[in-house]
Amino acid sequence: QVQLVESGGGSVQAGGSLRLSCAVSGTTDTTYSMGWFRQAPGKEREGVAAIDYDGSTKYADSVKGRFTITAAKNILYLQMNSLKPEDTAMYYCASFEREWGRIPAFLEAREYTWWGQGTQVTVSS
Repeated sequence: QVQLVESGGGSVQAGGSLRLSCAVSGTTDTTYSMGWFRQAPGKEREGVAAIDYDGSTKYADSVKGRFTITAAKNILYLQMNSLKPEDTAMYYCASFEREWGRIPAFLEAREYTWWGQGTQVTVSS
């Protein structure tokens, strides 16, 4: 059972930066892909960024050039720069076991099996 625990959220003024972390445990000797999602009140959960087993990345248009997803041993990061009030949301990290023979929809929540509890990011204007 994969377990994910996010940290690093907080309150920041517009234009500021935050780095989110996601500690990963319980993985087996298999291949995983991981992503960051966010959900604002009254809105659907949306994919923000994802990273595949080979290090390739994918970003939502709304965060391209501002957010960077990286992964080190058992930790997933999301560096968020030039934050905007519309980035305010609960941020979740998520993971799924990579299946071969198909290209996943990396920014679609339906692809992901395991989820963290979330960390709140609030950006004030």
